[in-house]
Amino acid sequence: MPQAVAITRAVSPALGACELTHVARVPIDVELARAQHRAYEQALIDAGYRVERLDTGPDMPDSVFVEDIAVVFDELAIITRPGAESRRRETPAVAEALAAYRPLHVIQPPGTVDGGDVLVAGRRVFVGRSSRTNDPAIAQMRQLLGPRGYTVCDTEVRGCLHLKSAATALDDDLLLVNRDWIDRAAFGGFTLVDVDPEEPAAANALRLADRIMVSASFPRTADCLRRRGLQLAIVEASEVAKAEGAVTCCSLIVGHSR
Repeated sequence: MPQAVAITRAVSPALGACELTHVARVPIDVELARAQHRAYEQALIDAGYRVERLDTGPDMPDSVFVEDIAVVFDELAIITRPGAESRRRETPAVAEALAAYRPLHVIQPPGTVDGGDVLVAGRRVFVGRSSRTNDPAIAQMRQLLGPRGYTVCDTEVRGCLHLKSAATALDDDLLLVNRDWIDRAAFGGFTLVDVDPEEPAAANALRLADRIMVSASFPRTADCLRRRGLQLAIVEASEVAKAEGAVTCCSLIVGHSR
């Protein structure tokens, strides 16, 4: 079986000028962010992935958050149209990289969607309606994915930037959630694991083939996941958190069924 791939993107020297919606701007240590990103990539390598890192530049402050530019399925990849216009220049390099692995489908205007608003759990796809993702994009995703056997469900996002700030998949039937930021009714049929009340931002976890990657900033939630028997990869993500990012944001996983 071909080795699974994780596409990442280098930290821009202009990361401190990133888009922000729900957090206050504070100084970001770009060199520390780069060191943490290298450790993140090493954790992906340790989990069995071949890391393919794309270059960036000072004109793309948010480009390390490569997840927002595409959503990858076994059958295809959807190239998004990011809700922040400043991020649309990130698209060509990501599309070129993914074209080697998947047929591409591109979200068309007036649709806007960030990949961080798309949660895939088995054949169910939840798309968060947020400041970055709108109904025309959700309709296009439903048209693309419905014939391929996926059920696309739209849901509201509140109190955070993206749906995956509030809910991520630990397996096809188990979600890690902050219930204050989701419409719980939308996730009927799933077992919900709550973040620790003192760690409201801990719901963003990256599901890998045999382990779950979580930020070192959330030890209480990590302990909860360990008690459930989950194998964890712990990484430092303090600097991308200042840019309203987290562990799912920094890679596109290609090559295993999600």
